[in-house]
Amino acid sequence: MSANISTQPAASGQGSASLLARLLHMRETGLIAIIFVLFVVMTFASPYFLTWVNMRAMVMAFAVEGIVVIGMTILLISGGIDLSVGSVTALAMVVAGWLFLAGVDPWVASGIAIAACTGIGAIMGYFVTRVGLHHFIVSLAIMVIARGICLLATGGRPLGLFTLPPEFKFIGQGSIGPIPLVIIIFIVAVVAFDLMLRKTTVFRKVFYTGSNERAAAYSGIRTKKVVFLTTTLCSALCGVAGIIYMARFGSAQPTFGLGMELNVIAAAVIGGASLNGGTGTIFGAILGVVLLSVVSSSLALLDVSVYWQDIIRGSILLAAVSIDHYLHKRRR
Repeated sequence: MSANISTQPAASGQGSASLLARLLHMRETGLIAIIFVLFVVMTFASPYFLTWVNMRAMVMAFAVEGIVVIGMTILLISGGIDLSVGSVTALAMVVAGWLFLAGVDPWVASGIAIAACTGIGAIMGYFVTRVGLHHFIVSLAIMVIARGICLLATGGRPLGLFTLPPEFKFIGQGSIGPIPLVIIIFIVAVVAFDLMLRKTTVFRKVFYTGSNERAAAYSGIRTKKVVFLTTTLCSALCGVAGIIYMARFGSAQPTFGLGMELNVIAAAVIGGASLNGGTGTIFGAILGVVLLSVVSSSLALLDVSVYWQDIIRGSILLAAVSIDHYLHKRRR
């Protein structure tokens, strides 16, 4: 009896040490530490950083983009990539805005726009899984085509949607208590997809497909279907994000989303999603979005040139990809 009692503290100590070791090796732990350090530094560097106005603007900025990051992360885990996310998000705004100005109910117009974006994802999935083209080439072509449709439909000018009903604008501008509805939608989406990715059998197939597509196919997983669905899901979430942006700003801008693919891919890779597929978490990707948002806000408050901001963001992406490549080599 005494022997059992004496071993319990040791076992408890070993368990605590093991848990601490796992936490220290998690990619998310390092990101949280970096974000915390940036918050501390910027609190002293600028009196405007840690204010409610700046925090709200920062969260609102990355909340909708974070919805696109969710789709990109799942697609990266399956082994794909999508360069068209910015153009497809803009297309959702333009399609819904154009239909609304033509007399269609905004809710119906939004549904049609999201369906159109989902269809674009299905087209990309078809060319990747059936024709055999690479995600990079297909999404690059769709990026150009979608942007061209936006410019053609609007003549290159923003569509003013000032007569949108208040209940529709509430999606992007309203609040429930002190919390903007956009942030609530974002949190619900993050929690839902993160749990599904971690817990459900369907989404576990995404990891197996991205890790080794041939082995997954031999084990009975319909890998082409998995890739098709993840590609479609990414574009569908772009459609949702586009509608929220339209409701928030009350307009449809054909040039919206230029460079979004850089931020989205960077956030996902910084958060641990591998360009080689098979790894990644939604929570990590969202931390990547937060990090990039904090960096952008900090540079703006410190009055750093816009051109330098692009250089810094590109450097962060290069560093993240380099780390991902190194970790991938170690795993192999």
